[in-house]
Amino acid sequence: MARRKQSAPRRGSLGVRPRKRASRILPRVKSWPVLDLPTPKPLAFVGYKVGMTHLVIVDSRPGSSTYGQEITTAATVVETPPMVALGARFYTKSVEGLKTLTEVWVEPPRDLELWRRISTFSVDPQKNEVKSKTVLNQVDEIAEVAIVVATQPKLVGGLSKKVPDILEIKVGGGSIYDRVNYSLSILGKQLDISSIFSPGQFVDVIGVTKGKGFQGVVKRFGVRELPRWHKHRKGSRRIGARSPTTGALSTVPQAGQMGFHRRTEFNKWIIYIGNNGYDITPSGGFPHYGLVKSTYVILMGSIFGSPKRPVVLRWPIRPLTKAILEPPKIVHTSLESKQ
Repeated sequence: MARRKQSAPRRGSLGVRPRKRASRILPRVKSWPVLDLPTPKPLAFVGYKVGMTHLVIVDSRPGSSTYGQEITTAATVVETPPMVALGARFYTKSVEGLKTLTEVWVEPPRDLELWRRISTFSVDPQKNEVKSKTVLNQVDEIAEVAIVVATQPKLVGGLSKKVPDILEIKVGGGSIYDRVNYSLSILGKQLDISSIFSPGQFVDVIGVTKGKGFQGVVKRFGVRELPRWHKHRKGSRRIGARSPTTGALSTVPQAGQMGFHRRTEFNKWIIYIGNNGYDITPSGGFPHYGLVKSTYVILMGSIFGSPKRPVVLRWPIRPLTKAILEPPKIVHTSLESKQ
């Protein structure tokens, strides 16, 4: 009689632990790529997931088995209205790591909902000008430059909220002096995604996945359900034993929060960047979103998260051999109803 196998592969990856709820809907970016760009520019942009469609494109990826041929691919649309630069933050090196040297803020535009809701944005223009001159005299002490930006949800077709999402974005490229001048020059102005990314480029997507609530081990880790023909006093949708000792090992599947996790998806290909959202909106609008009214980005494949969820598009931290390819030619865009 053949002996039954007593072992099985561990369910679930340890690389995504702890499986707990994200602390915020728009996560901060924990690491930034080191790039050698000729001119300074922000290394990320904030957009809102719209939904999925499909395109017919001419494959322009060298080495692909379908290179030069027409292929049908699934694509994700992300609406990316212009962001407003609210402040510039300058860091200096210390024994304990990077520390804030100084900050320069501007008063948000009157039409930005943030101006009415956050009382801390009471900026003295004269004091602000003195601070800007002081920063230019402290360039030798500055190690990193970042800008604080706010989105404009009122320009997004599928959102009803008014309060902007705020994110700190690192400025890369050029010399430190160029980055300082750039960050001071864009304060109070709008940033468009076409000034940061271009079609054919790869980006990382950072955001929060769909939330599924508290789930058991069968759905959460794919554990096999115990046979129902046997009398199970404590149920069949559970694990046999946690561990031979008191307590439980961290690798043992257990019930808990599933979804609504902070995740990063690397190297998503930008197929197209458009300015007129009606060119991509299908009949009846996107399900659970509606119309696309402002600038948008089309990414090849799918990304996590539900419609209307904010996502961060970042320069790739694990770039491929060629970080920028020739953008593919779009032969056909599906505008059929997705309902």
